[in-house]
Amino acid sequence: MPNLSTKILDHIVHLTPPGSVEKASDEFRELGFTVLPGGTHTGGLTANALVVLADGVYLELISFTHPPSYYPPGSPGRQTRESHRWASKPLGWIDFAFLGNGSLTTDRISDIINERARKEGSGVAYAPESAGGRQRPDGKVLEWVISAPVSGSRGTLPFFCGDVTPREWRVPSNPPSVEHPSTVQGILHVLVLTSRDTFSSLSLQLTSVIGTPPISTTDTEVTWQLEAVHKKKGGPKLILKTVETEREASHVQNVGTGIFEVAFATESKEGSASTPYGKIVWTPAP
Repeated sequence: MPNLSTKILDHIVHLTPPGSVEKASDEFRELGFTVLPGGTHTGGLTANALVVLADGVYLELISFTHPPSYYPPGSPGRQTRESHRWASKPLGWIDFAFLGNGSLTTDRISDIINERARKEGSGVAYAPESAGGRQRPDGKVLEWVISAPVSGSRGTLPFFCGDVTPREWRVPSNPPSVEHPSTVQGILHVLVLTSRDTFSSLSLQLTSVIGTPPISTTDTEVTWQLEAVHKKKGGPKLILKTVETEREASHVQNVGTGIFEVAFATESKEGSASTPYGKIVWTPAP
């Protein structure tokens, strides 16, 4: 029977400039992560590398293989590149994915969420599933199914990635792949910032997607308990928050609603850091 959960955190997407996967990999290694080679996605527009955590969640370090100017004006390649869902995204933490069930027919994630949203009146809408994949450097071809919110909601609402081929082909999860010099063990939280104008409606929409009520709610912050692929005590949280500081206000004004911060559970490391384009928090696990 397909997995029907809609709250298992699968991965978080970090975008860097075209052709910069190797450079981004080196930068994340300097931050204390073990980085694995990924591959080129079907169609050749994007390539990635992976940071896999012990809880099964991973970071996808992604970049376009070429800038739009690489493709002749008016060509199919140029049109495809410019219409890509991440083509106009600012660099940094741009999206996040929950684990789907790989079904294109029965028990589709889009049907589950759309029916839930209809009953709750939240206005969430997910598009019909589409097939995806990539080829690893060793030649192995990976296949999956994507369930995504309708245009305009990517990065605000999660998309779902459901494996057709075994997930371990996509996400190597055995030591030493999940061992990191920074002692990172897993994800503590993903923090999404939004304006006060959209806070209430987005909170309702995320509840429809996740399928369970928040574990805490205030006038400025809502928190949901998620699950990790490899269930650990506690598990990651998704936090939706309105802006409070100048830095947060600047982020929403310049980037829009989306991921502001990713917090990691560690054995000992604490504090905060930045990728060249995003914020990281280290917190020793309780």
